[in-house]
Amino acid sequence: MAEETKHGGHKNGRKGGLSGSSFFTWFMVIALLGVWTSVAVVWFDLVDYEEVLGKLGIYDADGDGDFDVDDAKVLLEGPGGVAKRKTKAKGLKERSAPKATTVPPEETEPYPWLQDQVLEGPGEDLHQEQDGPAGELQPEGGIFAGGVTDDRYEPVGTGAVHEETEDSYHVEETASPAYSQHMEDMIYEQENPDSSEPVVDDAGRMYQEADDITYQEYDEQAFEPSENEGTESSDNAVDDSNTILEEVHVPPAEEQREVPPETNKKTDDPEKKEKVKKKKPKLLNKLDKTIKAELDAAEKLRKQGKIEEAVHAFEELVQKYPQSPGARYGKAKCEDDLAEKRRSNEILRRAIKSYQEAASLPDAPADLVKLSLKRQSDRQQFLGHMRGSLLTLQKLVQLFPDDTSLKNDLGVGYLLIGDNDSAKKVYEEVLHVTPNDGFAKVHYGFILKAQNKIAESIPYLKEGIESGDPGTDDGRFYFHLGDAMQRVGSKEAYKWYELGHQRGHFASVWQRSLYNVHGLKAQPWWTPKETGYTELVKTLERNWKLIRDEGLAAMDRAQGLFLPEDENLREKGDWSQFTLWQQGRKNENACKGASKTCSLLDKFPETTGCRRGQIKYSVMHPGTHVWPHTGPTNCRLRIHLGLVIPKEGCKIRCANETKTWQEGTVLIFDDSFEHEVWQDATSFRLIFIVDVWHPELTPHQRRSLPAI
Repeated sequence: MAEETKHGGHKNGRKGGLSGSSFFTWFMVIALLGVWTSVAVVWFDLVDYEEVLGKLGIYDADGDGDFDVDDAKVLLEGPGGVAKRKTKAKGLKERSAPKATTVPPEETEPYPWLQDQVLEGPGEDLHQEQDGPAGELQPEGGIFAGGVTDDRYEPVGTGAVHEETEDSYHVEETASPAYSQHMEDMIYEQENPDSSEPVVDDAGRMYQEADDITYQEYDEQAFEPSENEGTESSDNAVDDSNTILEEVHVPPAEEQREVPPETNKKTDDPEKKEKVKKKKPKLLNKLDKTIKAELDAAEKLRKQGKIEEAVHAFEELVQKYPQSPGARYGKAKCEDDLAEKRRSNEILRRAIKSYQEAASLPDAPADLVKLSLKRQSDRQQFLGHMRGSLLTLQKLVQLFPDDTSLKNDLGVGYLLIGDNDSAKKVYEEVLHVTPNDGFAKVHYGFILKAQNKIAESIPYLKEGIESGDPGTDDGRFYFHLGDAMQRVGSKEAYKWYELGHQRGHFASVWQRSLYNVHGLKAQPWWTPKETGYTELVKTLERNWKLIRDEGLAAMDRAQGLFLPEDENLREKGDWSQFTLWQQGRKNENACKGASKTCSLLDKFPETTGCRRGQIKYSVMHPGTHVWPHTGPTNCRLRIHLGLVIPKEGCKIRCANETKTWQEGTVLIFDDSFEHEVWQDATSFRLIFIVDVWHPELTPHQRRSLPAI
């Protein structure tokens, strides 16, 4: 038998294995097939990477939003942090993935600084900018531009006044679902708080609270748009129906800030309200899938707080891949964060532009377009660009006509510029398609109430709140529902006030103001000694006849210095007011008609500097009844000096105690508590109203709290 050749040779002379060159050839063929297969998978979108990555997301153990080497290391670690690696002899023990917190994709995460995030560090102030004159944003008659309202309470959020250090600055609080919920320290101011700016009615702050806000340095004063106040004991009250207000509560160690109500959306299906899972948005197009590693690396810098580095990284990606929506969207988010960090309007404008550019690219995924435009609209509102925001919302609705949540946002956009009619049409359209949409119901009911369709508004407000949909559990809606019920004589009103109190929207059933500083002493009636303003009280009572005579002279003048109360607070009758100071600003022309009275008051900054109050004459004629209502804030007390008081028929109730005026004597009460007035005498009643800061507010708070 022939001897076999070495190295596996056969008798016939063929080799038993592949030669080195043949082996290399086949290896290259297989490798190339693998490469082209991978390219085909990516190019023809054969695999839904978003879905695959979404599934891997459950193994995101380190909380950075994706599954990577760090996560793998965590999963290999045991409870004690020691890797449980078995030897080969013992084999590998099968392990199940530990429970890991599922982190939603960054794009769907709420933006923290839109809510309660603190802005720290030096930088240029981020100020509110307006599209045009203040009056343009809130036209007369608009739902947010009515008169002043005594009826405000700080809905969502938590507020609290606390001890302050020299460098501290606080934001106002508002009653919120959690009366003592924590809020970050922040203060806002309007870009042009000059005295020539028209007064904006509190009603106009329904949603502008957090979005029209602006940042300011620690030592600057903050001014906010507020409305023309004018109402008896509430003389600041605006027809409840004309306003939706928002503010928030801050815990004792933090300062207060006005913040908008929560608006997390729930599903319409009652059975699914408990378990609602957000569908992960698809944000990568074909191009972005090929550069996902680069996008992730830049995004990781942003999540790690390396904002400047992240901005630079995304800018390089935009230069390298100008048609990449993901790169532009990431750049916009980084600029957004950087604007917060540096408190810069200029950077925020760049972010708005970048959001718009990302949404405008031809191959931008629908989910990315939606997220970009929504954020663009939100940031435009933040800067006070209400009309620009409205255009963005209109575009969103055009692009996504079946998304009712966008239509609801559009309705709010109309309300913010005072276009109640357009807002009403939007909500009618939403309710026609989705009759059980709670958000649309409460806003539609609110509009009806503003139109004085009181009875018609009640079922919408009530059913909207009962729906439990996000954006409906808000103190403003409990407030207006209760007020509407009171006006139709329903005893159910206090049930809703009580529920609002239980849910943290109201300080108590009686005290339902919406702009509050938590922790201030709260009682309906006060004595001069309790206020600490005894010198002011003495001056008023000693000079009551002088004050009375100037008021009577003003009543006799033909030019009509007294203006009718126009905030829909009266059930019936005739009630007018003559204002000398408003929001801490002296009306020089008005003081020409009561010069001696104004001179007396000039020396008392606790009243002339009270930017949450007024100083005015108030005349009420027989047959007048003022509905029960509450003032806008707990930051002031109201002094009534009797000037011309009929012997019988005139009385005022605050909470559950009723009193009458006396000529030359003051009554002092906290008008954030419910109060009501009757004038059933046979002649007019004239009083002088003087608002003062709540005595427990610190000097810093008096300087920095926004005006109302």
